[in-house]
Amino acid sequence: MAITLLAVVIALALGHLAPGLAARVRRFEAYRDWLRWPGQRLPAALYLLLALGLPVLAMGVLQLGLRPFGWGLASLLLGIVVLFWCWGPRDLDRDVAAVLAAPDPAGRRAAAARLWPAGGAPADAAACVEAVFRGAQRRWFGVLFWFCLLGAAGALLYRLAALAAEDQAEAVPGPVRPFVRTLLALLDWPVTQLMVLALAVVADFSAVAAAWRMPGAFGLQAGLLDAAARASVRTDIAEEVADYTAEGIAAEVALTEVFGPLPELREAMNLAWRVLLLWLSVLALFVVAGWVG
Repeated sequence: MAITLLAVVIALALGHLAPGLAARVRRFEAYRDWLRWPGQRLPAALYLLLALGLPVLAMGVLQLGLRPFGWGLASLLLGIVVLFWCWGPRDLDRDVAAVLAAPDPAGRRAAAARLWPAGGAPADAAACVEAVFRGAQRRWFGVLFWFCLLGAAGALLYRLAALAAEDQAEAVPGPVRPFVRTLLALLDWPVTQLMVLALAVVADFSAVAAAWRMPGAFGLQAGLLDAAARASVRTDIAEEVADYTAEGIAAEVALTEVFGPLPELREAMNLAWRVLLLWLSVLALFVVAGWVG
């Protein structure tokens, strides 16, 4: 667990200190060719085994083979490399900053499209909140969860499934695409639940609890994360505005002059970082508990 935490911290630091390197490394054009290689006529199960299972299996064998070497240093290096490659691929902070810095609505719409896997999303407040949290799930939390659970093979599995289901779906045969989307939804389900639980801790519990009470909140396609994120952002902004109004500043002035354009987007990014820090804190607690035990 200590090696896992160290790999996560180093990979995150590298991503922020060397964004140019991250942009050059996180390219997946070769995987699009790999998705086309099995052909159009294979059964879905066999296609998934070849297109997704084979690379993940190879990574798992490498991961197990490196364990005995270098007192864990070989496994640490593998974890850093794979996690650094699978993270992102785009920098969520930079994409959000581009939306906030856009000079006009057209520029904001163009920048907001980069927050979504397929682009073209609206730039209204609710959609931007959803985009930040779905982006955080796809770029950060999904990779992190499966890396913590299965190591480098888990991080690779999540990234390849996300590519096959979204960014490179056109390379997947049509009959197989529903199976790939279902696989990604299954991989996302525990990530969603833990993100929402973390939101309940770092934001307003009652707002998140209302999202949990939605019909089918624990299903694969329930929209639980979107609802919890919107409710948390609304509550946090309302509380901050209330602080300003208590000091005699009108709510409209606080929203436009203090928070700036799209305050929901800014607050969503802050919440996403708080959730990530909570996840890392819990991981660190597991490490300390292991040492004490």
